Amino acid sequence: MNELAAALDLTDNAVRAHLLSLERDGLIHRAGTQAGFRKPHATYALTADSEQIFPKAYGPLLDLLLTVLTRKLSPKELRAAMREVGRRVADNHLLEVEGKPRAQRIEAALDILKELGGSATFHESEGRHFIRGNNGCPLAAATAHHSEACLIAESMLAQIIGAPVKERCIHGKTPSCRFQVS
Repeated sequence: MNELAAALDLTDNAVRAHLLSLERDGLIHRAGTQAGFRKPHATYALTADSEQIFPKAYGPLLDLLLTVLTRKLSPKELRAAMREVGRRVADNHLLEVEGKPRAQRIEAALDILKELGGSATFHESEGRHFIRGNNGCPLAAATAHHSEACLIAESMLAQIIGAPVKERCIHGKTPSCRFQVS
């Protein structure tokens, strides 16, 4: 809450009131909790209804581009091309994370996903590490028909974090991003 209040130059109470309004209107929902200094903090995610509000002209274009590429490239070539795109995205940020510890590299990777229009958080469960989307995948418009698009994020995350990352996303009409970090 404090981070959001500072970023928006609002009081905590004003942010709380806005979140309650957005939740009441069905635009966000509580997605979980994160550890806080004194007590856990609620995390929020966009609802399916709110996804319709934000412009996504790139979605149909990306879907069409992948349809064309699927016809012109072998499956192996298509997967390689998706990974190359992810590496190129990462290349633009590698100097920022050079020499930084893993935790900071993970934070940088989450920030890059946010810059691309996504929203994700880092989770640890039973000794495994995951990056999970919060209903905000920047590639969601394409992943319903082209799961290979997730390889863009997989490759980018691996490059930025400096560790192997494996895509474990749920594809289809309501995709859910999930990447396992080794």
